[in-house]
Parts: sequence; C-alpha cells; structure tokens
Amino acid sequence: MSESLSSRGNRTGAAGTDTAPRTSTRRATNVGLWVVQAVTALAFVFAALGKFGGDPMVVATFDEIGFGDWFRYLIAVLEILGAVALFVPRLAGLAGLAFVGLMVGALIVTVAVVGGSVVMPLALLVLSAVIAWGRRRSTTKLWNTLARR
Repeated sequence: MSESLSSRGNRTGAAGTDTAPRTSTRRATNVGLWVVQAVTALAFVFAALGKFGGDPMVVATFDEIGFGDWFRYLIAVLEILGAVALFVPRLAGLAGLAFVGLMVGALIVTVAVVGGSVVMPLALLVLSAVIAWGRRRSTTKLWNTLARR
C-alpha cells in the first residue's frame, strides 16, 4: 500500500484516507492498555502479599477450599509471576489470558464455597479479559514463534 502526504501534511493511504487519526487512536489504546496492565498487576501483587503474609481471612478461605497452605502459596506465586509478565510486552496478552482462567476459578470458588462478595474477582476478570483481548496480537505472535520450534 503506497502512502503520500495529504494537503494537511498527514500520511494518507492508497485510497487517500487520512491515517493519522488511526495512528493516534492506536497510540491512545496502547497507553490505555498499559494503564490497565499496571493497575491489574498492582492488584495481583497486593493479593499475593495477603496470601504470602498469611492474612487470616485468606488462610480461612483456602482452608475452606480444602487444599491448604501449599495451594495458597502456589496461587500467590502465579499472581506475582503474572503481574511481572504484564510488564513484558511479549507476555502481557498471555498473562491476561492466564489471569482470566485464574479469576474464573476464583469466581467459582467464591460463589460455590466461600459465599463472599464477587466484586473483586469479577473486576479482575474483566480487567484481565481486556488485557488479553487488547494484547491478542502479541499472544498470537508468541504462539506462532513457539509453534515453529
């Protein structure tokens, strides 16, 4: 596709359409996704710290699930690793997708076992889904790179 400059100095595509607004929108979307990733990572780090720190409410929840401390620590490690991965461009989409799975499990446990509020797991599920969708191209590239090996 050939590009030229429009009368306003913006790049135009072959059909003469202005591509500057599209670039601006893409940049704003990217910045928005980075903000969502940072907020989500921070939330998961705080959640992991509660698990590592032995918050009595968290310990009681995992006791009620029936898996004990090892599972609480495993989830905390996954949350920390996922939070770090949200800041790695190639891994951010995959981390978002993994967090979607984790939050679906958290919602099921909250509704079926604990009976507590679903607000936080649902909010984190939505944020994770937004990241997974917004970074789907990087996840696809990663998949294709790994599949070629």
